[in-house]
Amino acid sequence: MSDQTSTSTTRFVRVHASDESGIVKWCLIGLALVWVGLLLVLPLVSVFAEAFSHGWRAYWSALSQPATVAAIWITFTLAAIVVPLNCLFGVVAAWALTKFEFRAKTLILTLIDLPFAVSPVVVGVMLLVLFGAQGFFGPWLRDHDIRIVFAFPGMVLATLFVTFPLVARELIPVMQQQGTDPEQAALTLGANGWQTFAQVTLPSVKWGVLYGVILANARAMGEFGAVYVVSRPIPGEIPLPLWVDTLNSEHKGQQAFAVASLLVLLALLTLAFKSALEHRQRK
Repeated sequence: MSDQTSTSTTRFVRVHASDESGIVKWCLIGLALVWVGLLLVLPLVSVFAEAFSHGWRAYWSALSQPATVAAIWITFTLAAIVVPLNCLFGVVAAWALTKFEFRAKTLILTLIDLPFAVSPVVVGVMLLVLFGAQGFFGPWLRDHDIRIVFAFPGMVLATLFVTFPLVARELIPVMQQQGTDPEQAALTLGANGWQTFAQVTLPSVKWGVLYGVILANARAMGEFGAVYVVSRPIPGEIPLPLWVDTLNSEHKGQQAFAVASLLVLLALLTLAFKSALEHRQRK
């Protein structure tokens, strides 16, 4: 009799715990959906609503302005320069840090994480201190008629600094998990260093490289703070994020939202491409 009572009590506790966990689960899911809706979905919807508030023609007119076309070109040019450099650095850095042992490894890992800890505005100020007219290299650059800050090279350096850890940080955990056994096996079978890297290491981390490139590209196209400090707010000479700020400061709200919607579309396409790659990798 006592055994039956104990069994029924256990079943009641299990059912009660299951019901409670279900309630907690749906409450947490609902809270997460509300939070995401308020912070992400609602602002995105408002951007597109304001962008099309004056109709399709006004939207297209804002995107087809010469200054907007120039901003689009500058944005894609920045990404085309910065992303391959970050990819090259990230692969080399991750390979060196995970496949070899040397004294400065901890220091290099700390330096790679530095852009995550430093404000982008501080990065821009650092570039001014180094390459500005009154900066450390300023007199030499002026004597040789070379412009870094308040010009396109300064925007490239600022974007490069804030994005260069992204590929490396995607690859380092992947390579650490794989270890060095595949490379050692290839070397034992007679492969040289380059063959080992090209035919063993790189194919095994291709998904990490793609993820890092996608993140670096998204950050390069959307960077504002560092680029703002080292550029001049001149139409036709600034990328899309700064052009949105210029339009907004000139009280051209609909045009600013139209250009901002283009940045949102680029971000959504980037996320969709990343999700598609993750789905393919899982399959």
